Amino acid sequence: MRTPLHDQHLAAGGRIVDFAGWEMPVQYTGILQEHKAVRESCGVFDISHMGEFFVEGPGSTIWLDSLLTNNLASLLVGKAQYTMLLNTHGGVIDDLIAYRLEEEKYLLIVNAAKIDEDAAWFRKHVVQGVQFNDCSSGLAALAIQGPKAASVFEKIFHQPMPSERNRVLEIQPGMFIATTGYTGEDGFEWIMPSANASASWDAVLVSGATPCGLGARDTLRLEMCYPLNGSDLSPDRSPLEAGLGFFCDLKKTAFIGRDALIAQKQCAILPHKLCALRVTEKSPPIRSHYRVFVNGEPVTETTSGALSPSLGCGIALAYLPPAYCDPDQEVEIEVRDRRFRAVVIKKPFLKKP
Repeated sequence: MRTPLHDQHLAAGGRIVDFAGWEMPVQYTGILQEHKAVRESCGVFDISHMGEFFVEGPGSTIWLDSLLTNNLASLLVGKAQYTMLLNTHGGVIDDLIAYRLEEEKYLLIVNAAKIDEDAAWFRKHVVQGVQFNDCSSGLAALAIQGPKAASVFEKIFHQPMPSERNRVLEIQPGMFIATTGYTGEDGFEWIMPSANASASWDAVLVSGATPCGLGARDTLRLEMCYPLNGSDLSPDRSPLEAGLGFFCDLKKTAFIGRDALIAQKQCAILPHKLCALRVTEKSPPIRSHYRVFVNGEPVTETTSGALSPSLGCGIALAYLPPAYCDPDQEVEIEVRDRRFRAVVIKKPFLKKP
């Protein structure tokens, strides 16, 4: 599958790879340059491969609260929140952003690889009076991220970018702006009809943003310890193990997976915890599924890994047994049959003001 911006990616020199069945640019000029552009200036990502669901009708809030971990009833109109969709065992089906557009109308942005599965799960549990619509095929989206994103916004829309994080507004029918993102930088995401994608992309580039691919998106999110669904999050791991308990309101009315989380929380110790590992010596780039050793014994494997452009060292995430989760715990990561020293650190890798 291709997004509406496929030709623009080719024209900009994008190197195309397969990502969850989509032909997406992994880089243009290079991951390091694109990563730096977002940290120091402004970059733009095509996120049109992600899914967009609309939920509306009487009882929409109550219904969504019965499926999602966070508390939508407490979310103000015009605001967004991070939340998760769980299976009955408390494992993560998907993590997503919920935007409250009206009192009983929501936009959900879900991961590209999970569009069909998520839609089937929502439809399976839909109740009378609630309308669920998967509008993914007709919409495109851009993520504009970096310290100069506000300047880009002002050039395009001739007004200041909302300063508050997690704001969402409909700037014209069917077109939304949200101050959300996946990089740890200020910025906004622009959701629009697919027919507007090309002109919007051009407007962002003319306004000073650098085109960025999946490679930089991965290193940026990993430096902030933002989890990647399918790697750091899975149906076999709970949000508590992933360190995302803050986004699970266990006091609200029951939601699917809640009982499993309560049972897990009542245990004195979690079975595993997603930890941040920083390599302390020069090493090849760390990737997912590299074995992690403690005292010479294999204990787990990495779920994500990269060479951090900002820190100049290898970084990774891995689910560790509780005995090895404390900061300064020494481990080794095996790369190409060699082991490299690393240490558990407090998240995130990159400490930003």
